[in-house]
Amino acid sequence: MLKYFQTNKGETNLAMPCLRERLPFISWIKANISKKECSFFQRDPRKEQLCRCGYSKTDHTDEAIKPEDFTGETWDKGKHIHKAPTDAFGDISFGGLGQKTSKYVRVSADTEAEVLYELLTQQWRLLPPNLLISVTGGANNFYLKPHLQKTFRRGLIKVAQTTGAWILTGGTHSGVMMHVGQAVREYALSNTIQGQVVAIGVATWGVIHNRDKLVHEEGCFPANYVIDTQGQGALACLDNNHSHFLLVDDGTNGRYLVETELRAKLEKHISCRNLGNKVSSMTIPVVCVALDGGPGTLDTLYKAMLSGTPCIILEGSGRIADVIAQVFGKPVSQITITLIRQQMMESFGQEYEKFEEHEIIEFTKKIQDIIGMSHLLTIFKASEDDQGGVDLDVAILKALLKASKTDESRGGESWKRQLELAITWNRVDLAKTEIFTEQSMWKSNDLHWAMTLALVGNKPEFVSLLLENGLCLRDFLKDDNTLCELYKQLPNCFFLDKLAKRVNLASSSRSQALGQRAHVLAGAKISLTHVSDEVRHLLGKFTQHIYPSSAKTYHLDMSTEDISSSVSKDQTMMQDLLRQNRAEAQRDPGSDLFLWTIIQNNKELSEIAWDQCGDCMSGALAASKILKKMAEESIDADEPQEMLELAKHYENHAIGVFNECYNSDKERAQKLLVRISCFWGKTTCLRLALEANDKNFVALSGVQDLLTQIWCGELSVENPVWRVLVCMVFFPLIYTRFVVFRKQNVEPPLGCWSRLVGLYSAPQVKFYGNIISYFAFLFLFAVVLMVDFQSTPSIVELVLYFWLFSLVCEEIRQLFYDPDGFGFRKKAKRYIHEMWNILDVISIVLFCLGLAFRLTTELFYAGKILLCIDFVVFCLRLMAIFTISRILGPKIIIVRKMMMDMFFFMFLLSIWVVAYGVAKQGILIHNDNRLDWIIRGAIYEPYLIIFGSFPENIDNAAFDINSCSMNGTDPLKPKCPVLNENQMPVFPEWLTIIMLCVYLLFANILLLNLLIAIFNYTFEEVHDNTDSIWKFQRYELIKEYYSRPAAPPPFIIFSHLYLFIRKMVLFKAPISSTEFKKQLPQTEEEELLSWEALMKDRHLLSARQEQSQSMERRILDTSQKVTTLTERMERLEEQVTQSNKSLQWIVDSLKSQGFSAKETQPQDESSNSLRTPEKEDGFHEKSHQLQYPDSFPVPEEKVSLSSFMSTYGSSEGGNDHAGRSGPEGLDNYRNPGGRTGIKGRGALSRLGPNLNLDLVVTRWRDSARSVLEFLAVLNQNLRSLALPGGPVDSVDHLPGNLKGILGDKLFEALDAKVSEGTKVSEGYVDDCRNTDNAWVETTVLNIHLDGTSQVMVDINNMVISGDSCLQWQEVSSRIKLSPNQRCSLQQVAELHNRKF
Repeated sequence: MLKYFQTNKGETNLAMPCLRERLPFISWIKANISKKECSFFQRDPRKEQLCRCGYSKTDHTDEAIKPEDFTGETWDKGKHIHKAPTDAFGDISFGGLGQKTSKYVRVSADTEAEVLYELLTQQWRLLPPNLLISVTGGANNFYLKPHLQKTFRRGLIKVAQTTGAWILTGGTHSGVMMHVGQAVREYALSNTIQGQVVAIGVATWGVIHNRDKLVHEEGCFPANYVIDTQGQGALACLDNNHSHFLLVDDGTNGRYLVETELRAKLEKHISCRNLGNKVSSMTIPVVCVALDGGPGTLDTLYKAMLSGTPCIILEGSGRIADVIAQVFGKPVSQITITLIRQQMMESFGQEYEKFEEHEIIEFTKKIQDIIGMSHLLTIFKASEDDQGGVDLDVAILKALLKASKTDESRGGESWKRQLELAITWNRVDLAKTEIFTEQSMWKSNDLHWAMTLALVGNKPEFVSLLLENGLCLRDFLKDDNTLCELYKQLPNCFFLDKLAKRVNLASSSRSQALGQRAHVLAGAKISLTHVSDEVRHLLGKFTQHIYPSSAKTYHLDMSTEDISSSVSKDQTMMQDLLRQNRAEAQRDPGSDLFLWTIIQNNKELSEIAWDQCGDCMSGALAASKILKKMAEESIDADEPQEMLELAKHYENHAIGVFNECYNSDKERAQKLLVRISCFWGKTTCLRLALEANDKNFVALSGVQDLLTQIWCGELSVENPVWRVLVCMVFFPLIYTRFVVFRKQNVEPPLGCWSRLVGLYSAPQVKFYGNIISYFAFLFLFAVVLMVDFQSTPSIVELVLYFWLFSLVCEEIRQLFYDPDGFGFRKKAKRYIHEMWNILDVISIVLFCLGLAFRLTTELFYAGKILLCIDFVVFCLRLMAIFTISRILGPKIIIVRKMMMDMFFFMFLLSIWVVAYGVAKQGILIHNDNRLDWIIRGAIYEPYLIIFGSFPENIDNAAFDINSCSMNGTDPLKPKCPVLNENQMPVFPEWLTIIMLCVYLLFANILLLNLLIAIFNYTFEEVHDNTDSIWKFQRYELIKEYYSRPAAPPPFIIFSHLYLFIRKMVLFKAPISSTEFKKQLPQTEEEELLSWEALMKDRHLLSARQEQSQSMERRILDTSQKVTTLTERMERLEEQVTQSNKSLQWIVDSLKSQGFSAKETQPQDESSNSLRTPEKEDGFHEKSHQLQYPDSFPVPEEKVSLSSFMSTYGSSEGGNDHAGRSGPEGLDNYRNPGGRTGIKGRGALSRLGPNLNLDLVVTRWRDSARSVLEFLAVLNQNLRSLALPGGPVDSVDHLPGNLKGILGDKLFEALDAKVSEGTKVSEGYVDDCRNTDNAWVETTVLNIHLDGTSQVMVDINNMVISGDSCLQWQEVSSRIKLSPNQRCSLQQVAELHNRKF
């Protein structure tokens, strides 16, 4: 590292922070990554100047160069090439436009794949892939048709972008790697905002041109690399569009394909890693895409498919890809050596002559095996006109789904893997067409894991799809643990931060409460109690907990405010919570999910969840309140605006649903407003809308009709005001038809007392009575102040004091009246926030001070002054009576807004007033120490100038020495300015006049006109919304007078006395109001919510129709219809073309003589871009798949021993394949399945048949014989199941290897039952160990045990103990067994008449 600083001293000072960030990376590279280098230089006889490793003498160290006469040893790759710390890593810059920079590192060929994966994910910080796409094919430049080139690039990038895939290539600037690089480049140019596509190049270090530019012991940041295709010769340049490079070094130079083994290891390791999401346990899928290519590509495809990797071959790309595409779909028996030879001659051209005969045979064998694994092979053909057909990205994903679907080892879980892949890739289109088909039947429980995966992964389209295909939300969220897990897996958001703080707070409060047990609670987890506390904080304390905790734990999970509450209050709240717990079963799963989506500000998921809500209007209003509260508390820059937009969106939803309800049934719609919602904290829609400040909702005609109805009480809303006022004075008129009651025509009719109570208890009547009372109070107050204010209070003044006392009592009652259960702190805070209440408090305090002063002799007059000022405040309070007026009410709102504007304007104006006043006073007057005259000259006079009072003391022409005091001794005159010998002011007259002009310009003209403009803007802005604001604020006035006693002051004191006696003496609960909050019977509530859900569907339908009628939507629909018609025309044209070909074939056949009947009608390969091969039964398959290292590839047509194979030369060497018998003895043992490619006994124990016994031990799970189970052996290493079995000399006894699994006692007991068992099947088995002269023959034996037998008891004891690898498994098609054993298990099921 010191060497790096010394050689880069100039750059080090400039980039020191970057170097500090790179130090951990450099240290990790040095510790984990190495290169290969030759330690012994020995000349290559073919190239005198080079070592046998391929490097020149100068590339070796001094220790590696031996004397010329050194003859001690011969160069050996395994011995003389050793590891050394890598010297090539860092960033590589390719220059040119855009300055493309990539990561690179030189790695040893034997580097562990786990280390490389750590390098990619942790050091290079790549997100783990959801899919690995391995692209292989022609390494040299080849021609790719324009339409195929476009389709390949577009499809590859689309699948990488939508699934979050890694693309793995050879990394050089040639062949298929260059096409991948061009695709990445086109994506980067068109998507500058989104993240880059990860394209990893795995190339051989020894063939990279200009690789010396990449070498530096401490890394290059960056290394400047130049692509020189003209001078590269036999080497290759790196592609400048790949994002990462792994340069594989085996210590040699100029040798290609060194990276193949390491690349395969890396792909294998990645395929064994779990997907990166929090829920999935599935491994990362891998797919291989092949273009063009030669023998190396064929070998790569063959090995990939043997390992279970799906492969996509692009037809039309050339060479081996076209050969496989041409024979795809044919039976394996028709894929002969002659056919392959013919196809290779057409596809390879002159290159075909380089291949030997044995290579053609090997190619044929591999192609036959590839075609035989049709479930792993997909042939893609691009449409030339770019219309119709299947895109490459769909073909790739369908290939993976097809491979998963036909994977027999997964049994019935293949559908789960397919669905998990589709969700991970977020390809709902594939799920609809390939998974959720008409033939598939889904249970709700089977989709729960998928719903969790879709919700946590934020896949709204999949959430909708799962709900459409049978998932029951109530079953999904039936267990609280599921909902709790969803909250634990919330994405990073504001709510999660708040929840974490609340969990820590709850943990600390527990620690204080439990003392010595504090350390146990350090790892507190998120629970629904914490969620409920935080949601209640967001909704408001007027709500109750939506997830109430038990009485046992509630006091440990309180918020900050609750911790300070009294013990008695906690006990009361816990009793309430216990009652709520009994109603917890009524929780709505749709509301639970909707809340989970809202708190993370997720619009797409919340729309789906809201559609599932059982109480949609309350949910929408609650969402508005929660989002606005979070936006208020959030400190993020952009997130609050998004929250407010979503809050507005759900307010509009609530408005739409209520309008539909109100238009359908007014009475039921108004019930929805005041109905207590059990799902949202025992509150109402109306209250939620008011707390959320949803003015547009409250301003709805239906809501206002309800408020008007409450305002009028029992009186009809149709009564004129003057009639109500007359009845207030002459109440007997209510017994006539002078006023109308709401229930006047209801049976039985209202009685006399009910009419009287209905009149004076109406909020409207209370309001008018209080207005009259308040006017009388002001009149009495004015009389006292102006006429009857004596040193000793008169009777009139005492009446005034008593009247005020009744007003004070009413204010106290309002302060403590808490029907919503806010608590005193919250109620007091809300009381103070109301402007009219502030005026009430100020007026009462001033009155009390004035009264205290007037009762003393010294402060008598001061007390009167305070009372006079207090009278002004009481008069201002009179404006509150106009808030109920539809005309004057909005104007008061405008006045309040303008007062706020004027306050800020006065601050701005005061700057100019003080600036001019102080400057003027300092220039005119010298050292005036009278504070009153200083304030008058510096502030008061400049302020009067604004209103036209022009000053005379700044102009000498109007100066009068008699109007001022020379030394400032006269308190009634200002001090004279500094005078000269002529008794005239000496101040610069020109300066004071200029200052006055500038002051008038800014203050009178600029600022006053600014104030007028502000008032005008405020008026226009507020006037448009004054109606909704007035309607919103009208609620508080109505609610105040609804709860107010009927008698006006001062008679209201009797009502206060009654309430005091009822509460404090009789201990009776206050009478709760029912007009604003109603608890409906359960049956009525269910019917109401069902009706509301119907109205919600109507609202959503009308919203969709409105959206579809927009101009943009019409254009889009027209475009889609044109596209559909175009596709239909193209398909019709294809059918016509096919018909013409068929007719031409018939004509040619009739005309030709000697037409062979074996010819078949030609198929139109363009009619289907994804073709499916035909299958046929043949000889053994596994036995000739080159499982042995020295196996010879045997084509399908040469498997039969009756066929002649002149070039066939089965190996007999190694591992005593032939045993003791010579070639003549081997002829006595011939595999009945045919040739395998290896002679002798191979890995088997003897020549000829090798007997094997598979034991199927079965039982009935219960006495009803409903479920058949079998005994399976669990392989702990492979985590797979198998039937107990093994090799035997005779099928009359169990295999000896089972003794170690079953134990001696159980082994002997089962061995004794072999003779009683039922033979299910026996015969030849297609085993990968089979050779030409040795093969496996298996006998499957079924032993069925009785539930009461001793053997059954012994087996159950072994299974229950857990020490054994034995397990009872249900006989089902979903069980994971090898194909042969699955077939045996199916036969056992049929034997017992059970469906498999």
